[in-house]
Amino acid sequence: MKYTQLGRTGLKVSRLVLGTMNFGPQTGEADSHAIMDAALDAGINYFDTANVYGWGEKKGHTEEIIGSWFAKGGERRDKTVLATKVYGNMAADGDSWPNHDKLSAVNIRRAVDASLKRLQTDYIDIYQFHHVDRDTPFEEIWQAIDTLIQQGKILYVGSSNFPGYKIAQANEIAARRGGTIGLVSEQCLYNLAERRAEMEVIPAAQEYGLGVIPWSPLQGGLLGGVIKKEIQGGRRASGRAADTLANPTSRAQIQSYEDLLEKHGLEPGEAALAWLLTRPGVTGPIVGPRTAEQLESALRAVELELSEELLTSLDEIFPGPGPSPEAFAW
Repeated sequence: MKYTQLGRTGLKVSRLVLGTMNFGPQTGEADSHAIMDAALDAGINYFDTANVYGWGEKKGHTEEIIGSWFAKGGERRDKTVLATKVYGNMAADGDSWPNHDKLSAVNIRRAVDASLKRLQTDYIDIYQFHHVDRDTPFEEIWQAIDTLIQQGKILYVGSSNFPGYKIAQANEIAARRGGTIGLVSEQCLYNLAERRAEMEVIPAAQEYGLGVIPWSPLQGGLLGGVIKKEIQGGRRASGRAADTLANPTSRAQIQSYEDLLEKHGLEPGEAALAWLLTRPGVTGPIVGPRTAEQLESALRAVELELSEELLTSLDEIFPGPGPSPEAFAW
């Protein structure tokens, strides 16, 4: 495994991030534990989750699965850089209650204690804001975070799904207040087929020293050889990937992508991950394996070297927006 610094921090993290969203809803506890063991054995030390994972009536279950894995001992917690998130309402569906979601100081305090209990740990390495909160000022948010850092409950803070201007606003206010170093990472939707983050989010992250953690690196399976799998009678596309393939122009684009990688003898999903690892500012993409085999495929991407010829061809199939502001101005 290869490692890098997380943004401007001294924290060393693996260039693949183990996403755990499938743990519980699609992967049982025993198999989830096996995947985490395999990831740690392979050198992946950065695990990502969220308090709402498990979804519906099972919100929090994914954190519980990770907590029971930590409880097995064997230095599992010590070797893991643990990231979780706060924002979503943790009350049972249809039973929401004021102040049980978003980023008020009240909810942050409540949410971090609940996550610590489920995760069976006394601290969280990276506590992430899952979404912007338009109603809570950053002065209040940072005051709550400063308290948690002083209490030793969290070490660093990251954002997820933030626009570039919110990254700037958050860190400028943090700098004016002193104390916390502000945001150190941003999780954003970023992959070959979805490159809008290059316009503002990634430049802002680079300017303020945040590590970029792309989620959905295969665009919901679209970049994982979906057409070939359909032809071979495998798993059919669903969700975002199926919607995209319903458009003839988009389907032709994905077919060109798969044809190009077949010409180079590469697996589409592994190449899509390897492409992200070449992008400026990217710390590492989040991979969310449902099986041990999917984890093995993701691991191969770290060692994959993409030629300049191939990178140019990928840009031709999936052109990015270009640098900002030239992409939308002169």
